Amino acid sequence: MFEKLYLKEQDNVEKTIYNRLYEEHKSLLKKYDKLNRRTHLILRQGDREFLKRLKTSAKHKRSNKRMSMIIKHSDNQGTKTLSEKTSLELKLEEELIKEKELIKEIENTQKEVVYTMGAIGESRSKETGNHVKRVAEYSKLFAIYYGLCEEEAELLKQASPMHDIGKVGIADSILNKPAKLTYEEFEKMKEHSAIGYDMLKHSNRPLMKTASIVAHEHHEKFDGSGYPNGLKGYDIHIYARITAVADVFDALGSSRVYKEAWCDEDIFKLFKDERDKHFDPKLIDIFFENLEQFLNIRERFKDIN
Repeated sequence: MFEKLYLKEQDNVEKTIYNRLYEEHKSLLKKYDKLNRRTHLILRQGDREFLKRLKTSAKHKRSNKRMSMIIKHSDNQGTKTLSEKTSLELKLEEELIKEKELIKEIENTQKEVVYTMGAIGESRSKETGNHVKRVAEYSKLFAIYYGLCEEEAELLKQASPMHDIGKVGIADSILNKPAKLTYEEFEKMKEHSAIGYDMLKHSNRPLMKTASIVAHEHHEKFDGSGYPNGLKGYDIHIYARITAVADVFDALGSSRVYKEAWCDEDIFKLFKDERDKHFDPKLIDIFFENLEQFLNIRERFKDIN
């Protein structure tokens, strides 16, 4: 699902962190595959043992009670006492517990990899340290109030830090230019959406699929004037519409190489002006209706200079 990331020399630290996580994640997947094969082997052994007992029960009626208990256990887990369980069943339960623990470890590693990749994308353009954390928290809050379920809101929170991962493919001279970009430079900058999407689109895992959507569409605008595909209105995925508001809110309130941080009054005015233009109007309404919560997140994850 992840590929090794090769960055420029000046990004050596981020590259080392990411590739360490990549190797750890690959190792966990290998362990999971091995454990999964062992579990299937035990299940096949169980099938053979069950058939063997079934044949025996036909010759020995006294075994019928025991077989009915085995069948009942398969339909209603937990009806048998520990003493009634075969060593094979105990072994299977042990393997299944290990599998659940390993799956959880893999999921946690994936989340760490996603966050690290998002931080790498931001560090290329000298973004503020907690930018991706704040965008993640804002995104989940928007998602909950928009009506997404808790699971989907959490998924977006985990994926949204990847919104600018495509910046790893943009030259430093453009990313860190302390002035307005030329037309040609801006056209080059716009490519980061497609670059990020191409990096993430091959995975079938929900977390990475969500991240690919966010990376690809978070610069689309509600009125159709955005990029890369000029999507309009609700043709833009809700994940991207949410991340767009979260990203702009945090970006405007932060200092960058090409600008000073905006004051809240100016940010709020822009949001009101861009309602139904740049942004989904429902999301702007959610923002102002729950402004105190968004400001609390900003304060909780503020940058320490």
